[in-house]
Amino acid sequence: MDPITVSTTIALPREQVFEYLADIANHAEFTDHYLVDWHLTRVDPYGPGAGARFRIKAPLNRFSWADVTFAELQPPYRIVERGRGGKFNRIRMLGTYTLSPGPGGTTRVAYTLETEPALLSDKLLEALGGRRWSRRQAAKAMRRLRTILEEGRDRGHRATVAAR
Repeated sequence: MDPITVSTTIALPREQVFEYLADIANHAEFTDHYLVDWHLTRVDPYGPGAGARFRIKAPLNRFSWADVTFAELQPPYRIVERGRGGKFNRIRMLGTYTLSPGPGGTTRVAYTLETEPALLSDKLLEALGGRRWSRRQAAKAMRRLRTILEEGRDRGHRATVAAR
C-alpha cells in the first residue's frame, strides 16, 4: 500500500510528546477504537525494542492479530516502529511518528503508515477499502492523542504484559 500520512498539532513541547509516544503502552490509549486486546512483548514498554501485540478491528479482516516493535528512536524527533500482521504475519508494516516544532511551543505530530502485502489477496483487501479505512482510523487516533495530551480526557486503557 502506498504510505498514508495523518497529522495533528499538539499544544505541548516536543520533548513531552516524544516521552509519551516512546512508551508503547500509551499507544493503546489513543488507538483502542480500532486496535484492541493489547499485550506488551516485554516488561519495559519504553525505548528501542519495546513492542506490543494487538488485534485490528477492520471489516472483512479474518486474521486480525498484528505486532509492532520500536526499531528506532531519535529523541525528540522521530519514532520508527516495524511490525507484521495478517495471515501468518506475512504483511509487513512500517509506522513512523515525526515530531516537528510548531508555532508558539506547539508540536506537529505526523504519523505515516506503510504496508507491504505479500500476496495478491492481501493487496485486493487493501485496494477494496483497506487504505481508506486505515487513514480514517489513524486520523481519529491523532485527534484522540491530541485530546489526551492537552486535556487529559478520553483516555483508554494502557497495555500490560499479561491479560487482565
